[in-house]
Amino acid sequence: MIKEHGHQMSTLGIDGLRASALMLVGLILGAMVAWSETPDSEHHKPLAAALVSRLSRLTDAIEAVVFAQVKISALNTALAAIYLLGELPLFGQHVPYSKSLILLTFVAGLIPVAGNLISNTAIVVMSVTASLELAVASLIFLVVVHKLEYFVNARIIGSRIDARAWELILALIVMEALFGVGGVIAAPVLYAYMKRELADAGLIGCPVSR
Repeated sequence: MIKEHGHQMSTLGIDGLRASALMLVGLILGAMVAWSETPDSEHHKPLAAALVSRLSRLTDAIEAVVFAQVKISALNTALAAIYLLGELPLFGQHVPYSKSLILLTFVAGLIPVAGNLISNTAIVVMSVTASLELAVASLIFLVVVHKLEYFVNARIIGSRIDARAWELILALIVMEALFGVGGVIAAPVLYAYMKRELADAGLIGCPVSR
């Protein structure tokens, strides 16, 4: 089973790293825009005013997703701790460097979706060094947590960007089908930005906090 999924895990790791780099660049850009001092809107020319307005909306979307991601990372870390330090010892199993893997889960988990894949892939790799059975169990854990994050993202991030759970789940599914892991990472930010644009244009109702 490990051989069958080896190529898939490698691809997920590469895609995750690439998407993580793009996400980091986006966060830095958003922070630069948020912290930069800009003149009042009346001092801008029409094009500059439009760009500043849309950058402000994009920054708000990134900020909302980042704060929500901290909660998601904490939940992922708790699940990893239960699996590594709770369930496995009950069956006489032990993954090397379990505590370091838990720390990695929290830090990497701050990156939407890709961080979860990176940390859980590390768990699987370390499990291989212990036993084949442990590696299979960890692989199942990776798949279950990855799919669970669809609903966790939808609930936690949706509450921050004023979107219902089903809206965000649909956005995640569509973006993953179109762009892979990178699409899943970008989906919450892009959906929050798009919904704000449509609401301000009067094309949909104004978002209502839930």
